[in-house]
Amino acid sequence: MLQPEALFLRTIIEPFRIKSVEPLRQTTVQERSRLIAEAGYNLFLLRANDILIDLLTDSGTSAMSTEQWAGMMRGDESYAGSESYFRLKSVAEALMGFKHVIPAHQGRAAERILFSVLCKPGHIVPNNTHFDTTRANVEFTGAQAVDLLMSEARDTQTQLPFKGDMDTEALESLIQENGRERIPLVMVTVTNNSGGGQPVSMANLEQVREITRRHGIPLYLDACRFAENAWFIHEREPGYADWSARDIARKMFSLADGCTFSAKKDAFANIGGLLCSNDDRLAQQEKDLLILTEGFPTYGGLAGRDLEAIAVGLQEILDPYYLAYRVASTAYLGRHIADHGVPIVEPPGGHAIYIDAARMLPHIPRNQFPAQSLAVELYRHAGIRSVEIGSVMFGEHAQNELLRLAIPRRVYTQSHIDYVVEAILEVNELKDGLRGYELVSQPQFLRHFSCRFRPLG
Repeated sequence: MLQPEALFLRTIIEPFRIKSVEPLRQTTVQERSRLIAEAGYNLFLLRANDILIDLLTDSGTSAMSTEQWAGMMRGDESYAGSESYFRLKSVAEALMGFKHVIPAHQGRAAERILFSVLCKPGHIVPNNTHFDTTRANVEFTGAQAVDLLMSEARDTQTQLPFKGDMDTEALESLIQENGRERIPLVMVTVTNNSGGGQPVSMANLEQVREITRRHGIPLYLDACRFAENAWFIHEREPGYADWSARDIARKMFSLADGCTFSAKKDAFANIGGLLCSNDDRLAQQEKDLLILTEGFPTYGGLAGRDLEAIAVGLQEILDPYYLAYRVASTAYLGRHIADHGVPIVEPPGGHAIYIDAARMLPHIPRNQFPAQSLAVELYRHAGIRSVEIGSVMFGEHAQNELLRLAIPRRVYTQSHIDYVVEAILEVNELKDGLRGYELVSQPQFLRHFSCRFRPLG
């Protein structure tokens, strides 16, 4: 099998051509200082037009292909029985293999429906690491979200090929201590977003599957970045070098009873998600709830054109040349800042680079949100928007104080990434002057989206 990376020279090139461009607005340091203060030092509250390079998230921010735009023209907007749904269903079934494919307007909608049907107060939901909306949707039902990331992965500097793996001994102990009846499902997030975009090995998925099968517990994947995870398995796990990313993905899905999927990540779509299951009774309950809040089960809150875009994206994402470029370009950013003294989560992940803000800013204590301080300064200094993945987002559940630089798919060029490298290294030179922040207002759930801060010192 020809390896895509063998076709590249030392220079990483984008495996696509640009057909349409969107102008970027330049702002001054003085303007950005005023804008971030008006936003309560919360980068979610900035206007997009005031951002130069937006690395807040890779969710829904991808550039769609010519084939996706062409597919959107075929969108069947019929309320029920849309042909666009059946095209998406056919693609998803061929890839994922689940009996029931239920569309939703995005991944968190699929999570809400799944956990609303399966979870109740007193239940426990294990995950390698819950992301923000996953944890919030579990806890909203009264259940407890428990992270079971393997202990070696908690050190951001440890070099491991699969730092997203679940601690299977801890999973077995959790089941033995609490009883199977309190655990309605086990979930594994691929790749592990909160843990640094780190992949999960096939061996680990097989071990988790064996435990859940033995105890009669359903296994679900949070499959937002399944293609990137499949590529890491292809590159790093013994026995899979000759497997295609598509075949690896199929095997990953075959180990699960269902999945939630945000099409805003590994399907290049601007909106959309899927909830998949092999359980007939459960799927009917999910569809009944879907109708109340999302729409009829053949559109699930989406336009027919969005269903078409997802169907095309699910096929394009597994292109080996794209995946080789995606992982290499992300690693390029990580290595160029790490080799100049900026501590990142090692090794670089697939969709983002995570700076260990606690290591970079040891003079700012955790209760003063060092990653938020770094995010504010990176915007003020260079117009780059990033996101805190630490005590602001996860409170007492935060394992590290990380700043995430999430790279939208097919959006930025190599020169944009070089600009980000330059900006981070300049901020690193100024790090001793950065100060902490305190919260002045926050909502009950998912506070990082709308809370406001003020600087200390």
